[in-house]
Amino acid sequence: MIKGARKHPGENNKEYSYRVIKDKIMSLELKPGQAISEVELAEALHISRTPIREVIGKLREEHLVEVYPQVGSYVSKNNPRLLEEAAFMRYTLEREVMKTACLSFPKEQLRELRRNIVLQEESVADKSEVIDFHKLDTQFHKILFQGIGKEHVWEAITRLSTHYNRVRVLAEMEYSYHKAFTEHKIILRIIENKEIDQVEQVLYNHIMKPTELWEQFYKPESPYISYFDLSNQVHVH
Repeated sequence: MIKGARKHPGENNKEYSYRVIKDKIMSLELKPGQAISEVELAEALHISRTPIREVIGKLREEHLVEVYPQVGSYVSKNNPRLLEEAAFMRYTLEREVMKTACLSFPKEQLRELRRNIVLQEESVADKSEVIDFHKLDTQFHKILFQGIGKEHVWEAITRLSTHYNRVRVLAEMEYSYHKAFTEHKIILRIIENKEIDQVEQVLYNHIMKPTELWEQFYKPESPYISYFDLSNQVHVH
């Protein structure tokens, strides 16, 4: 079901299992709709079932796991309504964050954005795994929020965006992540040059526009239709 990964220094069993299992879900190695077993996870990670049970509960709160009593636990399928809500929230809030950043942004965070872009460029050139690029992508946007003192807002977005981010990974697997990298460079330039009038268009292209393509993933003929819960289907644009 899952291959173990090395513990980070100072991680306890719960932190370790949470990180590994969530990474496997977010990278689609554990696929939406796939059954998961506490026993198998505990054996694969060489830990007891107690922290696994606690982690399953936490992932359930994050809409990443569904638990059915007397039946079992499953990786949650992607819910189009949650995709739409996350995209709307992220676009609305990040637009204001970028406008604020254009007015004033700390030099240290600007240097972090530039370093992140260099790493993204290396990732694109090396054709790294999508999940590796996705982590740099996530860090890039986190730095934006940190730079204007809104890191807790970013954490709130992250909690609601688990389904949204899984589909972003799927889209980057299917369509490549070069477009996202190019748009990140534009975002950096806009902040450096304080081009506040450019903010709405670049963020619409970066956050909202891609969701129009995602409906392809849950059309009847799509090989990924089983990844989605269409019981309350809505349009995501």
